[in-house]
Amino acid sequence: MTDAVPDEVDPTVKPPVAVPYLLVMPGGDGEPQPVAWPGTAEGQTTWAIPVTIPSGTPGFAVFVPLVPSAAATPVPSVAATAAAPVEELPEDEPEQDKLEEDEPEEDEEHDEEAFVPPSVAPFPPHPAAPPFPPHPTAPPFPPFPTYPRVMGPPRPLPPGFLQTRWPGPESASGWRVPVAVLAGGLVAAIVLPGMRVGIGWFLGGFALVAAVIAGIWPAAAALAKGDRAMRAVWAGAAVVLLSVLAFRNAWWLVTFCVLGAFGCAALAIVGGRRVRSILFSLVAAPFAALRGIPWVAKHLSASGRNGKPRHAQRVVWSVIITVLFTLVFGALLASADAAFSQVLSDVMPTVSAGRVFLFILCALIAVAAVYTVAAPPDLSTVDKPGTARLRRLEWGLPIGALVLLYSGFVVVQATVLFGGQHHVLQTAGLSYAEYARSGFWQLATVTVLTIAVLGGVTRWAGREDRVDRILLRTMLGLLSSLSIVIVVSALSRMYTYQKVYSFTGERIFVMAFELLLGTVFIMIMVAGIRWRGAWIPSTTVGLAVVMLLTLAVLNPEDYAARRNIARYQETGKIDAWYLRALSSDATPALSTLPDSVRRCTLSWIVDDLDEPDPWYGWNLGRENARAALKRVGSSAIGGSSDCQRADQFDLPKTR
Repeated sequence: MTDAVPDEVDPTVKPPVAVPYLLVMPGGDGEPQPVAWPGTAEGQTTWAIPVTIPSGTPGFAVFVPLVPSAAATPVPSVAATAAAPVEELPEDEPEQDKLEEDEPEEDEEHDEEAFVPPSVAPFPPHPAAPPFPPHPTAPPFPPFPTYPRVMGPPRPLPPGFLQTRWPGPESASGWRVPVAVLAGGLVAAIVLPGMRVGIGWFLGGFALVAAVIAGIWPAAAALAKGDRAMRAVWAGAAVVLLSVLAFRNAWWLVTFCVLGAFGCAALAIVGGRRVRSILFSLVAAPFAALRGIPWVAKHLSASGRNGKPRHAQRVVWSVIITVLFTLVFGALLASADAAFSQVLSDVMPTVSAGRVFLFILCALIAVAAVYTVAAPPDLSTVDKPGTARLRRLEWGLPIGALVLLYSGFVVVQATVLFGGQHHVLQTAGLSYAEYARSGFWQLATVTVLTIAVLGGVTRWAGREDRVDRILLRTMLGLLSSLSIVIVVSALSRMYTYQKVYSFTGERIFVMAFELLLGTVFIMIMVAGIRWRGAWIPSTTVGLAVVMLLTLAVLNPEDYAARRNIARYQETGKIDAWYLRALSSDATPALSTLPDSVRRCTLSWIVDDLDEPDPWYGWNLGRENARAALKRVGSSAIGGSSDCQRADQFDLPKTR
């Protein structure tokens, strides 16, 4: 900074150049020692070096203005010099200064040498300011403490479902459990006919159930009487469903029977009764098979007295050696004599990778059964009742909307039923059969979704006071009643469609399933009288088993073939391409058709009946089909050319 220029000074005279001064602070107690101002060379000045100060460092900020004094006046100390106001030059300097700045450098140096500063009166001295009191030395900041990271023991997790509700049985020893698992798996793997249906499915299921009962009977006897009876019912239902494969051949029917048998086996093993526990059983049974392998193995690893092997180990090893001897020596003898090989193949199945897989699968089922029945899980937390989360308005508004919507649909359906085919042709522009087919699957979907809605409302709707209970009973009763009407409409549509076109086994099955859904609505209405519906899920599963067994007794493919034959006799139309794809269950009925159609319908079944069945692959449907073909003779069986000629009797393919 520079001094203010007095008014009497000639503006053409250049003001003195401000020289920077070095401020030196006198030392004191507790104050840092002065340091020399850094410079690049002798007599040159430099700027201050910025210093980074840590956050939180205590200190003082001092502003000391620099003012010029007389040329010979020494610079006073900071402690003895007072701050004086300094007046800065205005921004609009005279243009003379600019002209002087534009002059060449040589002239500027010449002017500096010839310039003599005028005598300016010095500023009056200021009174001496009192010295700053010494400041106490601030204690140095301690370094940031570093602590060694010591990893302690991990915090134990809270006990889960397996520890609290399903700890499993205690370790045990003995030959009963491992021998039962091996025997059940081995017998089932031998008698199962693989991908072919036959009596072996029933025998394999029965062998597994008998082996599990023999291996776990002491623990099963300790179960509650009702629980033991329910498990026995589900195990019996699984065996009965597998027995269907000894009488019927329809692929879709035997598939549902096998799946139903696995589901019943899961319920017999785990013991679920409500919706959540039933679904849990389907997952817990395979998990128990893997979880129970170490438990079964401990029966063999346990040692007897004096470290000698227990009796269980001796028995199991004896069984394993027996099986190995039978396989090895049997294969050698069979390769040595063709007659013995034929007898052996009729009695015992061929050992293959498929047989090994069946043995592992059946053994795992036995492991899951003995492990779970020995110490079944506590399903009280799985089947805990729902809490009232929905208030009257929250559930009443959507249920009321569904009731109104279903009521309008039922009114339209009544018009269709009473108006008949003429009304449908005028309003929808479709044939009655097309109208019947167009909405069956939509109505079936509506039925399933309605059951889910009813289940959710009955679980979460509040019914603490009497008004809520009355309103809930009324709304759910109306919705169930209207849903039953929708079920009847769907059944009527499918039956009408089949009368016009043709009956098939699959369509008969979906009609039976829709009838089962209608029965569920009736059960919901009955349970709503006293709000006790815990029995509905297990009863529904039982009714599904009854439905499959009823279809097996009905023999749906034989029934469909007979209905198509009756329609052919009335109208002269028959779907020969569909009939030839039926299983051997329909062969006796198809053998009664006229020769022009019969040759096509029997062209495929011959390939399935050419291969003889072993004793464990015996099937009643195939035996009856062979007898029917033997009765009509080989001349009654045609080929693909006969099916092309049968197109004249078929319905249009555009349907």
